[in-house]
Amino acid sequence: MAGRTARRQAFIALARKRARAGSGSHPSFLRARTFRRSIVDIRRIIQRTRFVVVGAVATRLYMPERATIDVDILIHADDASRLRAELVAAGARKRGDLSIGGSSWVLADGTDLDVVESAEAWVRPAVDQARIGPDGAPYIDLPYLVLMKLQASRAQDLADISRMTALADRDRLEQVRAVIRTYLPEATDDLESLISLGKLELGEP
Repeated sequence: MAGRTARRQAFIALARKRARAGSGSHPSFLRARTFRRSIVDIRRIIQRTRFVVVGAVATRLYMPERATIDVDILIHADDASRLRAELVAAGARKRGDLSIGGSSWVLADGTDLDVVESAEAWVRPAVDQARIGPDGAPYIDLPYLVLMKLQASRAQDLADISRMTALADRDRLEQVRAVIRTYLPEATDDLESLISLGKLELGEP
């Protein structure tokens, strides 16, 4: 965790040094929600296990869509054996285990599926408070998606946080802040910096 925190803070420090107001994409593009790319109907495959779609596919609810070829979902670790049985019954083939906890699969139609398994305290609320997308699938809500990305702290994750939070309204930002204060309080200052960087991209003070 210390390494991720240091990486996150180094990224933010560099971005703050280089960022200029209005230097990103046009605000009209940044505020768009395309949701053009369809994903496999995961609800048809997983019917008994509660899950939420996470990862790059989930970000398209909160910012312009970016290309991705796989699907990531999050489940509580207690539900892992049930989910594995459902995937095998649907003709999925296990590819291997994920270093972060979970497994990687290839579905019957060739779609790559990563299943993130966690028993952290925030996982149940994240699954229970899913946001239903235009395709009817359950997607992780913004506060918990930000939390996941703060925990990962890869460069793309931090960039996603900056853009998604900049586009969120005041009420949504307060929801994000509340979740981070509850489950990852040491990252509250970093969150504020990422929000500020996103606002700069939009050309806002």
